[in-house]
Amino acid sequence: MSDPLARRLAAIVRASPRLMQVLAVARDLDLPQWRVVSGAVYQTVWNALTGRPADHGIRDYDLFYFDASDVSYEAEDVVIRRAAAAFPPDLSPKVEVRNQARVHLWFEQHFGEPYAPLSSSDEAIGRFVAPAFAVGVRLAADGAIDIAAPFGLDDVFAMRLRPNPSRPLARGWEKTTASVQARWPELTLVAP
Repeated sequence: MSDPLARRLAAIVRASPRLMQVLAVARDLDLPQWRVVSGAVYQTVWNALTGRPADHGIRDYDLFYFDASDVSYEAEDVVIRRAAAAFPPDLSPKVEVRNQARVHLWFEQHFGEPYAPLSSSDEAIGRFVAPAFAVGVRLAADGAIDIAAPFGLDDVFAMRLRPNPSRPLARGWEKTTASVQARWPELTLVAP
C-alpha cells in the first residue's frame, strides 16, 4: 500500500475492534466480492480524526456482496440469514447484508431514482451520494486491509461532504448531510 491515506485508513480500521470484528466475520462468510462499505468506514475515520470513540455515531455496518447467479429476494434472504447467524447477537442486528446484483430491482421504488444494473460490488461504491461515502474495505486472507475508494480518500480525511460528481444530486441530499453534520459538526459541506 503506497498511498499514505490508504495506509492511514488501514491503521484506523485496525484500531477499531468492532469494525475488525465485522470484517473478520464477513471474511469467514466468504461471500463473492464482499466489502464493508460507507458509514462504518468513513465514520470510523472521522471518529479517529476528531478524537471520538471508534463506534461513535455508527448506526450500522453495510456488508455488500455481488452474486448475479440468482438475484431473487429468496436467494439474498438465505445469505442474510446465514450472516445473521454468524455475527454475535449484539452485532447481528446492525449488519445489513445486500446483494448488489439485485439493487436495480428495488432501488427506484425505495429511493425514487432510477438505478442501472451493476457489474460488481465496487461499481456500487462509485454510485454513493458523496465521494466521502464512497469507500469500502475487505479483510484479506493474509490479514491485509483491501480498500476500494473510486474517488480517492481526500474527502474522507478532509471531512468534506460534496455531491458525487458522477451522478445527479441524490434525493434527500439535505437530510443525509444534516444527519451526518449533527454527529460530526466539524464537517465541511460543499454546496451542490
